[in-house]
Amino acid sequence: MFNLNENNRFVMSRNPMDLRKGVDSLCGAIRSCHLGPLNGDVYVFFNRSRTVLKLLHWERGGYTLYYKRLLWCGKTTNIRRTPGSSPSHGRAHCLP
Repeated sequence: MFNLNENNRFVMSRNPMDLRKGVDSLCGAIRSCHLGPLNGDVYVFFNRSRTVLKLLHWERGGYTLYYKRLLWCGKTTNIRRTPGSSPSHGRAHCLP
C-alpha cells in the first residue's frame, strides 16, 4: 500500500533530473551516490524548471513512483529553497 509519512527519511537531489527517466534510471542515479534504493528512504527528484517532482520509494512488494506537477491558481509554480534553511529534525538529506 502507498505509505508516506513523517517517519520516512527524504533524500532530495541537489541537481535537476531529466524526469522522462523511469524507475530503473532513477535507481541508477541513487546507486551512483552510493545509496541503496531498497532501504525505504524516499528519493525526491525535480526537473530543471522546478515545476515537477518525482518521488521514488521502495515498499514491500515493489517500487512506488509518485509524480507531482506543481500548480497554483492555474499557473505553474517553482520549488524554491530558502537561503540558510535546514531540514527539520534531520529527516531530509541531499543527493550530491
